[in-house]
Amino acid sequence: AYCREKAYLERALDIFERDHPGIRVVRMRPAFLFKRESASEQRRIFGGKFLPGPLARPELLPFLPDIPGLRVQALHTDDAAGAYRLAVRTEDARGPYNLAADPPVDAELLGEMTGARPVRLPRTAARSAIAAAWGLHLLPASPHLFDAVLRLPLMDCTRARAELGWRPVHTATEVLEEFLQGFQQGAGAATEPLRGRKVG
Repeated sequence: AYCREKAYLERALDIFERDHPGIRVVRMRPAFLFKRESASEQRRIFGGKFLPGPLARPELLPFLPDIPGLRVQALHTDDAAGAYRLAVRTEDARGPYNLAADPPVDAELLGEMTGARPVRLPRTAARSAIAAAWGLHLLPASPHLFDAVLRLPLMDCTRARAELGWRPVHTATEVLEEFLQGFQQGAGAATEPLRGRKVG
């Protein structure tokens, strides 16, 4: 449903742009957004109430599941905000802009960051485990979301760089290091969605 909604909105914007050529429409396509203060919220959304942040320490991870095809892109929220600011101030900016930091994130990169050894895990085994946990209400993220992530393409951000002059300040590695630190510390912010520590 999440991916279908994205595709629907893209089509809706195509139609709006066609019917209202005098209105400048800019659409941003950011990679997965992270920052230290979002760690507790993202743990609740994807890990659920049975995943305590303090346990997410590299020394407790002897291995990482290396699932074929599982490779995503990440971006710091500050870098995404910078792209929006540039788009507002660039009068001839129109259409879609992909936003992501390098390098792409896979098990090998996460293994280097955490010191954990990547171990190959078939897609079917990973999906079965996620489906079982989801069916038992142990995990809030459905197996359909896992399917969607496996199908994500790697985005080319050349247009945002060339037309907006956008360059992410943070690498994907730096973004994840900041996020993992916040995850362990139960970081949050003074808003209801970003509240820290509280689980459930």
